[in-house]
Amino acid sequence: MKRREFVRTALTAGLASTAASAGAAVAAPSASGPGGQGSGKKPRLMYYDDSRHSSIYIYEPPMLKEEFEASVDDLVGTPVDALMFGLGDGRTVLHDTKVGELWGDPVKEWTHIIFRRAHQNARMMIDSGGDPLRIVCERARAKGLAIYPSLFLNRGRGKERRNDVRSANFTWENQHLEIGAGGDLDESFPGLRKLDFKHQEVRDERFALIEEVLKNYPIDGFELLFGHYHYFHPKEVDAGRPLMTAWVKRIHDALKAGGADRELVVRVPVSLEEANSRGLDVREWIDRGMVEVVIGESYSHRMDQLADFRPMVEAAQNRDCRVHAVIQPEVHSDRLDNGTIEFIRAVACNYWAQGIEGLYLSQWFTAYPYRAEFYAQLREISHPDIMTAKDKFYYVPTRQRATGPQMPLPKTLKVNQPVKTHLLVSDDLPRWDKIGRVHEVLLRFRLSSATETDRVEFRFNGKKLPKSSLRKINRVYRMRAPRFRVFGYWYVYRLPRDHWPMQGKNQAEVTLHHRDDDIIPELALKDVEIEVKYLDGKNFARGQDPDTGPYRVWST
Repeated sequence: MKRREFVRTALTAGLASTAASAGAAVAAPSASGPGGQGSGKKPRLMYYDDSRHSSIYIYEPPMLKEEFEASVDDLVGTPVDALMFGLGDGRTVLHDTKVGELWGDPVKEWTHIIFRRAHQNARMMIDSGGDPLRIVCERARAKGLAIYPSLFLNRGRGKERRNDVRSANFTWENQHLEIGAGGDLDESFPGLRKLDFKHQEVRDERFALIEEVLKNYPIDGFELLFGHYHYFHPKEVDAGRPLMTAWVKRIHDALKAGGADRELVVRVPVSLEEANSRGLDVREWIDRGMVEVVIGESYSHRMDQLADFRPMVEAAQNRDCRVHAVIQPEVHSDRLDNGTIEFIRAVACNYWAQGIEGLYLSQWFTAYPYRAEFYAQLREISHPDIMTAKDKFYYVPTRQRATGPQMPLPKTLKVNQPVKTHLLVSDDLPRWDKIGRVHEVLLRFRLSSATETDRVEFRFNGKKLPKSSLRKINRVYRMRAPRFRVFGYWYVYRLPRDHWPMQGKNQAEVTLHHRDDDIIPELALKDVEIEVKYLDGKNFARGQDPDTGPYRVWST
């Protein structure tokens, strides 16, 4: 049986309506507002699904219509207002494009079986008369969920065509359009093989792919995923900035031509200075009304409880533009991959306190298959007033590998040279303490390569921490760990009230006073954490209290 015949036989009867609509002329997308409901409600909680990891990668070919729809169905009934749906790799896509290139179509031999599976599932659905993107868009509309396709704008190419099976022929056939085409950049420059947006051909290729989606799919907006990529040669950023602004304006005009309520969303570095250094004049876009939502992103794949959104919020003040904050779920410590609900509460409350108007949940699909805690996090995350007196876990981001973005920790400790870092804490502890709701506050420091003979002093907000509140934990060697091993000592303080953290910025300080001379490895401040624990009511029990455990004794 030929592949096309096999797919037609295997797909459910429910595909017929989708296939029919795909073959017919596409009506102008509804301009009734997000979700097609006509309410005019603006999304407060946006959820990014890259269309791959929890979808097209995991199903055996051929995928059913219902399996594509699961990207929507998994969010129905949650507080998520908008699905930000990734268009494949960005260079190649996973929908029925006529102007771009389908993921994997040029590939003859596959070096990556998961990427091959993505191609199979997309190609088989399209060959059968369906379209993965249309299925998702129509399902979102049917379930009242706003839908915003999202495009990676400049992924670039790899070193070898054979190993870069997701890239497009356009990128390989137009290497003269790359940022590094002049040969004057070091091989280590991260934008070397990315397309240079100074070229009209590059901007036109990207625009054509976007315009096709704007014209042919029932959408509520579109996301330009700028991220932390490079778009111009470092020496030509100033000249490129107005070119990029004009290009964004062109997209905004095309978007609005299909419906006045449709929104242009841009995901950019949370630092406006960093964005500007990449050729992205976000302030200008806001001032000129070219974007409806600006998404600020700190690290690409790590939670950052210290991210500062205030300059972005200030830039959007009194403008017709909303600022959303990206929350990444990944902690990536030796104990955790994704953060627990206590981490999520802490980062969300820190962000809401800065005046943002919404949250953007990126990479949360890594929790798939979704369990009860995932949905519990979604239920609370939009409501700082609900999270305020619930357990939270604050921490300073720490770098685990030599590669990747720079982070506040670790920091090397030298004798008699204080090392400082800070944490943001949103809790109003005095308020909740007055009514007996605060259970305890723990402050933890971990020093890597520490020994029992090190003499170290710890201060918090300028006050020396009392030894009477300290518990020291020996982890100089451990046989195993939940994820990977980190050696050293933990210094854990159960903070008395006069040492509790303040709302806002808190400073932690560590000073090494003695280190044995025969030790070569340097001592480093690896982790700083604050855990705030609450009672559900005055004098309520906690989980560790005797009468709440598995051996309850009930009075008669």
